[in-house]
Order: sequence, then C-alpha cells, then structure tokens
Amino acid sequence: MSQPDKASALSQSDTSLVRVLEDLIDVLINRGVIQFTDLPEAAQTKLLERRETRASLTKRLQLLPTDPNDDLM
Repeated sequence: MSQPDKASALSQSDTSLVRVLEDLIDVLINRGVIQFTDLPEAAQTKLLERRETRASLTKRLQLLPTDPNDDLM
C-alpha cells in the first residue's frame, strides 16, 4: 500500500472513530455517568457544533415527510 493510500485509510478511520466517540459521550451522558458540563469548554463547543451540523444535514437529506399526514404539496 502506498503512502497516500495509507494516509487516506487512516483519515477514513479517524472519521469513523470520531463518530464512535460522539456516540460514546452521548451514552455516558444519558446514563448519568458524566455530565456535559464535566467536559472542557472547548470540547463542549466542538460537540455542540457537530450536533448542529449533523441536525442540519439530516433535515436537508430528508426528502419525504416522515409524517403520513403531511402532504407533499
């Protein structure tokens, strides 16, 4: 495997691991093991920014209404 291929594989792995860590933090908070405010302020800011970004992307990707009572037009 070439050096650029290795770097690309590592970058993709990093992206996947970030998602795992976000989910782990959410589980720990939901179970009361830690509080969001226990995290350093910089970590809180980054997590909030990612949550907002993911929420806005989810809204953009939702092409059809999830409520069967909603009309398309």
